[in-house]
Amino acid sequence: MKTFTKKLLGTMAFSALMAGSAMATECEVTHWWTSGGEAAAVAEFAKAFDATGNKWVDGAIAGSGGVARPIMIGRITGGDPMCATQFNHGRQAEELVEAGLMQDLTELAEKEGWRDVVHPSSLLDSCTLDGRIYCVPVNIHSWQWLWLSRQAFEDAGVDVPTNWDEFVAAAPALQAAGKIPLAMGNQAWQASGAFGVITVALGGIDLWTKINVDKDGDAAAGPEMAKVFNAAAAAREFRKNSNVQDWNQATNLVITGKAGGQIMGDWAQGEFQVAGQVAGEDYECLPGLGVNQVISTGGDAFYFPKLDDPEKTKAQLELASLMLSKPVQVNFNLKKGSLPVRGDVDLAAANDCMKKGLAILADGNILPDGNQTLSPDTTGQIEDLMTEFWSDDSITAEDAQARYAEIIANAD
Repeated sequence: MKTFTKKLLGTMAFSALMAGSAMATECEVTHWWTSGGEAAAVAEFAKAFDATGNKWVDGAIAGSGGVARPIMIGRITGGDPMCATQFNHGRQAEELVEAGLMQDLTELAEKEGWRDVVHPSSLLDSCTLDGRIYCVPVNIHSWQWLWLSRQAFEDAGVDVPTNWDEFVAAAPALQAAGKIPLAMGNQAWQASGAFGVITVALGGIDLWTKINVDKDGDAAAGPEMAKVFNAAAAAREFRKNSNVQDWNQATNLVITGKAGGQIMGDWAQGEFQVAGQVAGEDYECLPGLGVNQVISTGGDAFYFPKLDDPEKTKAQLELASLMLSKPVQVNFNLKKGSLPVRGDVDLAAANDCMKKGLAILADGNILPDGNQTLSPDTTGQIEDLMTEFWSDDSITAEDAQARYAEIIANAD
């Protein structure tokens, strides 16, 4: 009798397990997080979502956002939508929302009080169209950083710079020691991003705002912007011989001491972490190039395409809620190197560089990311120009500035 009872209980337990498995909803999530640090971060999302009884189906797309976004958009508009998809904060999904292809998250956001916890509020504003919320912001990524290899500067016999002028002055010593002063991959968004950081650091926030927010063509053509272009023309001499394509390959040049520095967003921290390097010991970081300490509020948000499946729609809302929950915000952002969008989480485990970013954020020294102010078309034009400018010495600073000013004057 006991044997029969054990078998019966075992059968019931197995049946319950199978029933639970059958009820698990698969949710394909597309994103472009494929580097070592990024993969470690996205695994935190997957682990938390799987713990709800649902199943994260990873849809990583190799390459940058510029490669992944057209694929994502094509699937959504072509009738093959995923469960959730990454975009950057800003206007990248605007047309998809206007076409009625994205889930409205307003009810969930109001129920959970997203407006009360998301900081700065501009991140949720970027998810909002006509008063309705269509995405969940998950992090703050700022472009405004210069990452420095202590090993490279020690090998070159010079002090680690504390600002951009000292970095420029140290470049000849780095070159003499066989180092690449400035690592940069051969992708359009890297060239454009580095130029944007130089603009903020050397031109100032007011100049950046006139150009990127007000679309002031005269400011883009003016003498203050000429100083920025001249500085960028000098800097392009420092990036020669990088001979890498992807941003994380350029970061690796810094990690291994082959390059002195890299202008890159704080997602680079994930790569330093995976390599076992410690901020303040193995590498240094200069927000705002050590000149204008500011955090730009770029980063990532997730949208949820409309699906004709009530169970998957339910899973979408569960995932959206989970991404903004306190423990997931902490675990994900510590791995990603980004700042959390919640202002009420404990980040005692943050490293020195993340603490610098948190202090700047707390002081309110922030500006929007270019993706929040410029259309994808304008952004694409600037990226094309910067690709040419950084790779071709025959394009003078004056010629590049004239083309840039025309793009800004006609920006939408």
